[in-house]
Amino acid sequence: MAKDRTFLIFGGSGLVGTQIVREISRQLKPEKIIIAGLVEGEVTGFLETVRREFPSIVFDGVWGNIFVRDDFSAMSRTELLATNDNRDALFEDLYGDLEDAFARSRLAQVIIEHRPDVLIDCINTATGISYQDVFSLSRKTQDKLAELGEGRYDIASSDGLGGLVETLLISQSTVQLIRHIMLLHMALRKAETRLYLKVGTTGTGGMGLNIPYTHSEDKPSVQLMAKTAMAFAHTGLLFLMARTPDGPLVKELKPAAMIGYRRVNHQVVRRGGKPQTRFDSRVEPLSDRLELRSRPDSYDSLGDLAMAGVDTGENGFFARGEFETITYLDQMEFVTPEEIAQHVVLEIKGSNTGLDVIAGVDSNVISPSYRAGVLRHTALEKLARIEHETNSHSVAVGQLGPPELSKLLFESYLLKLTFGTLQNVIDASPSEIGKALLSHVNQDDELRSSIVSIGVPILSPDGKSLLRGPQINIPESIYDSVGVSLGDVDQWAHKGWVDLREPNMRVWQKRFEEMKASRHMLHTEGTASISRETYLTETIEIGAVVAWIFNNEEKGYRIK
Repeated sequence: MAKDRTFLIFGGSGLVGTQIVREISRQLKPEKIIIAGLVEGEVTGFLETVRREFPSIVFDGVWGNIFVRDDFSAMSRTELLATNDNRDALFEDLYGDLEDAFARSRLAQVIIEHRPDVLIDCINTATGISYQDVFSLSRKTQDKLAELGEGRYDIASSDGLGGLVETLLISQSTVQLIRHIMLLHMALRKAETRLYLKVGTTGTGGMGLNIPYTHSEDKPSVQLMAKTAMAFAHTGLLFLMARTPDGPLVKELKPAAMIGYRRVNHQVVRRGGKPQTRFDSRVEPLSDRLELRSRPDSYDSLGDLAMAGVDTGENGFFARGEFETITYLDQMEFVTPEEIAQHVVLEIKGSNTGLDVIAGVDSNVISPSYRAGVLRHTALEKLARIEHETNSHSVAVGQLGPPELSKLLFESYLLKLTFGTLQNVIDASPSEIGKALLSHVNQDDELRSSIVSIGVPILSPDGKSLLRGPQINIPESIYDSVGVSLGDVDQWAHKGWVDLREPNMRVWQKRFEEMKASRHMLHTEGTASISRETYLTETIEIGAVVAWIFNNEEKGYRIK
């Protein structure tokens, strides 16, 4: 294996990231390490340190929020949500076109610019995505809706319903995580990165639903459970990424304990990056109403709150009592950043640490079985017999999806009924094929009604008219009608319409030529004769044909 020359470390200036940088520098001695962090000062400060420690390695730094578009990467969350334009942009990046979002993404731009051989992601993604106050936002939105229903809503209020709804929509953690993984995968493929290694989280430091360290009166808190849900949803999406062809190797290490610590000293306590003020107390009578948050300037300030404690980096600053409790036997306990860094380097080297969560999940899923393969043949035979006995067509009902599957199945089925074999389709003229298929559709009322009833229209050979039912699945739209252009028709027909035009018939002829050409492999010896590229019969078998298309054109196949 060639030596990895360039490493990109997300969260590289954090508690775990700094130790991973050092361990990689000591053991792997790459040419270049890029340290990416949220705060410029933390990145530049650490760069000065490691440049002194490892003068033979080139260190570079980038900073900013990688979960938003490049233009927004230096903004705080408060700034991001402050204006309608910003919220609209965030909404578009989450729910709009993926390719457009990719072009704007800070994450994608950093990866493509530096083209790392290895990307190590130490960002606590689950915390960042799930801790966006979605539960209090939901309550506030519900209260505003209640006011609106009761006629008490003040449309001029500064915390209006529109802003709350927009903020709630762009704070949905599942949507953010899915979009993040899609952008990450696209960028890693484009950069030809060899390995993506995630330092993840369990969300509870290895503890269960009985965890006593929570964020509210509930135990466990909904917010903490949302963090765990995102942590393992993240693992699930990485599992899919690891099973996608032509992508990087994917690994994840999940520390199941508190990670600590960076230093032990006497320091100012900070909350949200700002010093916490120490206030003088005052006596207040207990009445029928309790003010939970008063104006700070109504209390006497005694300066900054400072005390001896343990700095655990992103996980917070703990006083002695807190640290002693959380690390006690059978509590959360803790693991050091150096130990995590050592496991990371071993995984980069290819050693089997037994700690890669993705490999663990991968080796413990139930895979396809021989018995199921035998029963598949029996089920298909029975389906064919019932189809013949009932004089019906069992092609597609549209529930498996995507719409393209139904379209391809019906097109191949029409070709089968009309021409029978691959060679007969290849020998016909494209214009005659489309006309023959249309003639068959017009004569077979049961087949025609089945196609259009599941939302798949039939585009005529001249492209000027549609045979359709009450619903059309493609294009997908929240509206009941959409504008139409020639480019739109081509795109929609490709995605989910039975397309009888000449260009599509030529596509089918080219496919069948490739399928026939693959039959030479059947003459090779042994089990090598059958592969993903091979089509086995001369006749048009619709499921096999569409599976061949998915395997060879769409690259939509399983790799294990």
